[in-house]
Amino acid sequence: MQKSSKPIPQHIPDFLDWLDVEKGLSSKSQENYARFIKKFILWLEKENLTNLLPHELNSDHIWRYRVFLSREKQPTSNKTLKKNTQNYYLIALRSLLNYFAARDIASLPAEKIKLAKEAKEKKVKFLTLDQVEKLLAAPDTQSISGLRDRAILETLFSTGMRIAELVNLNKEQIKIDSKSPDLELAIIGKGEMPRTVYISQRALFWLKKYLEKRKEDKEKALFINYRAPKGSERRLTSRYIEKMIKKYAIKAGVPLTTTPHVLRHTFASNMLSQGVDLRTIQEFLGHRNISATQIYTHITSKKLREIHRRIYGK
Repeated sequence: MQKSSKPIPQHIPDFLDWLDVEKGLSSKSQENYARFIKKFILWLEKENLTNLLPHELNSDHIWRYRVFLSREKQPTSNKTLKKNTQNYYLIALRSLLNYFAARDIASLPAEKIKLAKEAKEKKVKFLTLDQVEKLLAAPDTQSISGLRDRAILETLFSTGMRIAELVNLNKEQIKIDSKSPDLELAIIGKGEMPRTVYISQRALFWLKKYLEKRKEDKEKALFINYRAPKGSERRLTSRYIEKMIKKYAIKAGVPLTTTPHVLRHTFASNMLSQGVDLRTIQEFLGHRNISATQIYTHITSKKLREIHRRIYGK
């Protein structure tokens, strides 16, 4: 390991390039890491530590930064950061230290950064199948926008896609084969990871109906905004779809916390409750690590408890 003569802030551009080239993070993830690590750089400025070299960073600095994260008030809400949000900033700093290690630059080991403990176990929000049916039936499919919205909801529930993956779909990707009742679709997911998602027969039915109404337009995107100004980008945004789902959640009488990610959780929870193992669900969801998929083990635990009560409860 060699000691660098460049202060930590001057390493940030190379660190972000490393995230792109070596770690293969998506552009959105790179933006998030840049934002998270910027807070550390601003803290260094606040503490008059902008000339701190990588090998000079020590455990005391880390502790003081953690205290800063836990006590800093947000200007918009005047509230402190939640524990899980604090951890995003600490994970970005860990990654910076991993970058130093990968470049043989002397620095504090990444494992010296401990994450903030959350007050309670994170609970996964998901819908029951009855609630899903009510949500899917909420759009008025007599209109083109209603058909589009039904196709979006059906596709999200059928595939477990992330919202960013859905909005990036193009019309040409939906290749209808009359001999096949469903559809396999190759997509590029988070971290530029390719994977296959499966569109059910029912979801494909609504996509077909929607695309039949799209035969005349030349738009590339699969899901487009029918209220967009003429000449502007018509591809739906993630924010648009989030607001659309909230509108239908109100109409269907399902929880207002319903989001595209809740539908993704529902997809995974439903598969797990049907006996699909975590490794397979990991593949369906496109998780790099099984640890990300293990948040769904509450379903397995609940099912095992019910089986045990049924057998031994008398």
